[in-house]
Amino acid sequence: MRLEEQINEGIKNAMKAQDKPRLAALRNVKKYIIEAKTAGTEITELPDADVIRIIQKLCKQGQDSASIYKDQGRDDLYTEEMSQVNVLKEFLPKQMSDEELTEAIRQIIARTGASSIKEMGKVMGVATKELAGKADGKEISNKVKTLLS
Repeated sequence: MRLEEQINEGIKNAMKAQDKPRLAALRNVKKYIIEAKTAGTEITELPDADVIRIIQKLCKQGQDSASIYKDQGRDDLYTEEMSQVNVLKEFLPKQMSDEELTEAIRQIIARTGASSIKEMGKVMGVATKELAGKADGKEISNKVKTLLS
């Protein structure tokens, strides 16, 4: 089942269960999916990779908002935001552990033949494509810098 179909099914189930935070999170994703479909020319299906990017973006925005709410002492808004973020994370691929990320980047460095920090761009180009959705871009960048230094 495609990711978009899973989200639609999740919306139906959340409506039946009257799970408001889950319903709000999934409807927000659906809104962005519809916007992405209408932005291009005659897009009828959005690939799962694009849906994952949308969900990742919404997760990051939600986490940023939640941290602001936490800093301002708004625990009610923090809890609501984090519950929506947790719903979104269910639809994302499993994130790589630090050891898995290190090993994957070592293999990419070996394949690209990079040997110094000057070649970081070459490694980052390959790494961001291969590890998309599996690791955060900042983590990938920091790990590449560490391994090339």
